[in-house]
Amino acid sequence: MTPTSDDPHPAADRPAPPPRPGFFEEVRDAVRVRAALLIIGVLALQLGFITSYIGAFHDPKPKDVPIAVTAPTASAAEQAVRRLGALPGDPLAPRAVADEATAAAQVRNRDVDGALVLTAGAADRLLVASASGASLSEALTAVVTRAERAQGRSLDVVDLVPNAPGDARGLTSFYLVIGWCVGGYLCAAVLAISAGARPANPARGLIRLGVLALYAAVTGLLGAVIAGPVLDALPGGVPALWGLGALLVFAVGAITLALQGLAGIVGIGLAILVVVVLGNPSAGGAYPYPLLPPFWQAIGPALPPGAGTYAARSLSYFDGNGAAGPMLVISAWAVGGAAVTMACAFFHRRANERGSAAHAAAVGDGGTPRGA
Repeated sequence: MTPTSDDPHPAADRPAPPPRPGFFEEVRDAVRVRAALLIIGVLALQLGFITSYIGAFHDPKPKDVPIAVTAPTASAAEQAVRRLGALPGDPLAPRAVADEATAAAQVRNRDVDGALVLTAGAADRLLVASASGASLSEALTAVVTRAERAQGRSLDVVDLVPNAPGDARGLTSFYLVIGWCVGGYLCAAVLAISAGARPANPARGLIRLGVLALYAAVTGLLGAVIAGPVLDALPGGVPALWGLGALLVFAVGAITLALQGLAGIVGIGLAILVVVVLGNPSAGGAYPYPLLPPFWQAIGPALPPGAGTYAARSLSYFDGNGAAGPMLVISAWAVGGAAVTMACAFFHRRANERGSAAHAAAVGDGGTPRGA
């Protein structure tokens, strides 16, 4: 008896299975053009990070450090100003002042980074403020000490505004600001990932800014409490640092929301470029502005990390002297970021409305496109 089969399609009649894709076809299917472009963007950010940090920190040298000079006579002070101003490499930018009290006041007001007090005896005095940055006061001391020894004189160093015992080398302000900045752009990034990079309408944009403001108020307070009462790392009151932290977190978050509104998810990378790649090494944390190369020295005060670090040190150690300018910079970023975010939300809604109207006009009754 001949065996029978219930299969209506005998093996001889079945179509051959499609050939398996090769390796390169698999790669092309797995890594689409958009993903490849994003990976290239990540590579650019990585190389930019390496270049920016090494470029800023690899060879710190004092350049045009403002320093006040006073002496028993006006002619002696002017002579010292000319001598210090002619040092090789222009490490100092000296200016003559009337007396030691004026010089000390300028150091405490952050008008200058140090003051040389020439005396009638054999030992002069250098007034510094290590709270402005330990590396800066050390570099200034080294330069002035060499200059004084060349004149056969000794030098006593007086630290008018020292760092708090819990603030090793004055870096607490910098790391506090960096923590606030990280929180700002991560909060904005989470909002984008959870609900779309671009807000669908102005109401959604306003909601995102409101959530960001609430987050900024909370994390600003917690950061100030941790740096102050909890760890005893920064002197000064909590309210001033709280205000700075809340403004800074909101500003960085608003920048990120604005860039997301303009460029979609790529805006997160652009925010990292501005805040981390360019902003952190130019912030004046490890090396204050006079020790940074010209490019980083120029952009630092205009970016949120630099403005925040300078303001935090001013509020903690210098009774707020010099903080007004940096606070205005941060406020400008906050207002600009919020305005761009709302503008993008408005235009996104208009684009959606135009798209819906065009679709409705192209579709006839019963869902059949007109003209089909």
